[in-house]
Amino acid sequence: MTDTRKPAIAITMGDPCGIGPEVVVKALADPRVYASCRPLVVGNIYAMRQAMKLTGLHLRIHEVKDPSAAGRDPKVVDVVDIHNLNPEDITVGQISPACGKAAMEWVTKAGELALAGVVDGLATAPLNKEAASLAGYKSIGHMELLQEMCQAKTVATMLLAKNLRVVHLTTHRSLRVACDYVKKGRILEYLQITHESFVRWGFPQPRIGVAALNPHGSDGGLLGSEEAQEIAPAVAAARVQGIQAVGPVPADIVFHQAIQGRYDVVLAMFHDQGHIPVKVYGFEESITANLGLPFVRTSVDHGTAFDIAGKGVADQTSMLESIRLAVALAQGNGLAGF
Repeated sequence: MTDTRKPAIAITMGDPCGIGPEVVVKALADPRVYASCRPLVVGNIYAMRQAMKLTGLHLRIHEVKDPSAAGRDPKVVDVVDIHNLNPEDITVGQISPACGKAAMEWVTKAGELALAGVVDGLATAPLNKEAASLAGYKSIGHMELLQEMCQAKTVATMLLAKNLRVVHLTTHRSLRVACDYVKKGRILEYLQITHESFVRWGFPQPRIGVAALNPHGSDGGLLGSEEAQEIAPAVAAARVQGIQAVGPVPADIVFHQAIQGRYDVVLAMFHDQGHIPVKVYGFEESITANLGLPFVRTSVDHGTAFDIAGKGVADQTSMLESIRLAVALAQGNGLAGF
């Protein structure tokens, strides 16, 4: 760790056409952030200054040349700007390939700082996937970009809201394609990485509820074969390895059971199956964390919200929570309090 007292957390600004700069500025105005870590924004100086004007806050935006010395003054927001974006390229509330490209490059820069040990973790503001795609990126999400950058074998996305934690077997896949990933080998691999991560985060014997894919868990095969042919065999194989996995459990009950305390985490089979219960249960405070990267990475659990960008009404709760979780994981405190 770069500082034994406070971890250094790189906060990527997200797409500057969205609400990322605003929620970052609002979060950094909360004294609890500087009390717990040394924050460093990776983004664009101009966009950060515009966000400061928008919010009416009075922190000073400062371009820092030495990232290792950043985040020590709670009245100053230190920013690493790699000068990859011109102010005239930013039109708040509109999709911009130039901004999509710049935002992806800021994520790459933050990842490089983490790999070099300059920062102890990442907390990321939202990207716009369409803008990233128009900029020529095939990996259009944080996780995919960082996984490719680090050459990490298996990386998973987990959403958290209060005591509900959900790991996703797939994320940015169409529903039709996502169903093709419901295979014994992949499910077992994700159960293993979930178990290993939760043990590291303070759960000696994590209890994992495994969601079914089909309605009613397929009703004994009447509504699909994946439960019997893929999910149940993966759960059985995991249990042989000492992993406390249970399932397949019908998706209309497994998340309620987790909220009631039966499971420490749920493995969902596809994006919306896991995202919907988390966001219904705790929309404002829901956040994301990755399993399997060689460094800590957390994120807000909302998009760029172009419809409200530039209006000063964006809620910073998720950004604050993502920073708080990044700090806890970087300090080795695990999921205590989450």
